[in-house]
Amino acid sequence: LVTGPAAAHFGWQPGEYDRLAGAVVAGHVLECGTQTTGGNYAFFAEAAAAGRDLRRPGFPLAELHEDGSCVITKHPGTGGFVDVGTVTAQLLYETGGARYAGPDVTARLDSVRLSQDGPDRVRIEGARGEAPPPTLKVGRNRLGGFRNEVVFVLTGLDIEAKAALVRDQMADALAKSPPSGIRWELVRTDRPDADTEETASALLRLVVRDRDQETVGRALSAAAVELALASYPGFHVLAPPAKGAPYGVFEDVYVPHGEVPHVAVLHDGRRIPVPPAQDTLVLQDPPEPPLPEPLSAGGPTRRAPLGLVAGARSGDKGGNANVGVWARSDEAWRWLAHTLTVGTFRHLLPETAELPVTRHLLPNLRALNFTVEGVLGEGVAAQHRFDPQAKALGEWLRSRHLDIPEALL
Repeated sequence: LVTGPAAAHFGWQPGEYDRLAGAVVAGHVLECGTQTTGGNYAFFAEAAAAGRDLRRPGFPLAELHEDGSCVITKHPGTGGFVDVGTVTAQLLYETGGARYAGPDVTARLDSVRLSQDGPDRVRIEGARGEAPPPTLKVGRNRLGGFRNEVVFVLTGLDIEAKAALVRDQMADALAKSPPSGIRWELVRTDRPDADTEETASALLRLVVRDRDQETVGRALSAAAVELALASYPGFHVLAPPAKGAPYGVFEDVYVPHGEVPHVAVLHDGRRIPVPPAQDTLVLQDPPEPPLPEPLSAGGPTRRAPLGLVAGARSGDKGGNANVGVWARSDEAWRWLAHTLTVGTFRHLLPETAELPVTRHLLPNLRALNFTVEGVLGEGVAAQHRFDPQAKALGEWLRSRHLDIPEALL
C-alpha cells in the first residue's frame, strides 16, 4: 500500500533497493496507525503531563521523497503527537533482526536514521535495501483442537492453600481422560485488608486443550462446579460449565517466489503478470555491530524500574514474541547496551528463562530487539497465556527493577 504507489509515482525500478527499502520502512511505520502518533506509547504519562491530547490521536501520514527518505507526520488538527520516540517504538514493533524481509526488497533496519524535523514531524533517512529472499512467507491456518477454561475465585486468607486444595480435588477428573495440555495459573490480584471483595480475591485459572472436544468438554468443567459445596471456603467460579471451544493455529511457511502467481488487475480489466524477483539473497543475520563505550563504572546507583530510562514495545509473530527496547539518550544507550543482555532479560522475565532468546543491536535507533521463541505456544488463537499476543510483555519488562546509575534517573 505504500511501496507500490511510491514506485509508480517515482518510476523506481525493481533493483533500486535503497529507495524501495525506504518505502517499506515508511509503510511499516504507518501500518499500525495511531501507534505512531502516541497510541500505546511507553511514555504516554509524560506526554499527557506535557499537554499532549492522547484521547483521540490522529492517523499518521508519510511524505515520501524520490530518494526513498520520508517525513512522518499526522493530519493537521488531530490529537496525539509524532516524535522520534513514537516512530522508534513503531519501527521496533513486531520485527525480528536487522533484516526486514519483503517480496520486493529486504530493508536493513540497522541503517535507518531518525531526526526531529519540526513539531509532529520526524525524518526517516539512510534506509538501505538488499535483494529479497528467494522465498515468500505464506500464512497457514488450521484447527489446533479444542480448549476449555475454568476460573476459580479465591478470596481473603490462605490463598495458596485454597489453590492447592482445589487442584488436588480436580486431579481425579483430569485423570479420567487426561487432556493433552493442562495449565494451572494462580493470578494474585488480591491484596491484604482490601476494602472491596474483588480486590480481596485472586484468580486460579485452569486451561485444558485436546484434539477431542469431549475430553475438554462439559463433563470436565462440570466437575469443577460440582465442588461448590465441598471445597475451599468462599468457592465460586467466573462462568458456568461450558463445552470445549475450537481454537486455531497460525503457522508461517515459506515457498519459492515462482510458486505464487503475481498478477496486477487494472481498472479496465487488463491483467498484467508480474515476474518474481530476478535477484535474491538468502536471509541471514548481519554481523553484530560493535557495542558503544560503557558508562564509567563506580558511580552511585539506585534500584529502580527499567522503564524510567527505557521505552519498550512488544508484539507477536505466530508463537514467538519480540520486545523492542530503546534508550532516549546516548548515555542511557551506553548503559542499556551493556546491561540488558540475554541473561538479564531472562532473569527479569522468568517466563522466558527456558526459551530461545535472541538479542539484536540497532545502534542507530539506540535500541535492542529481543525475539523470544515459543512464548506464545501455538499463537494468539490458541490463547496459550494470559497475554496471548505479547502486547504487554514490554511493559512487564519496563516494570522490573535494576540497579540504574543515578546519573540516568
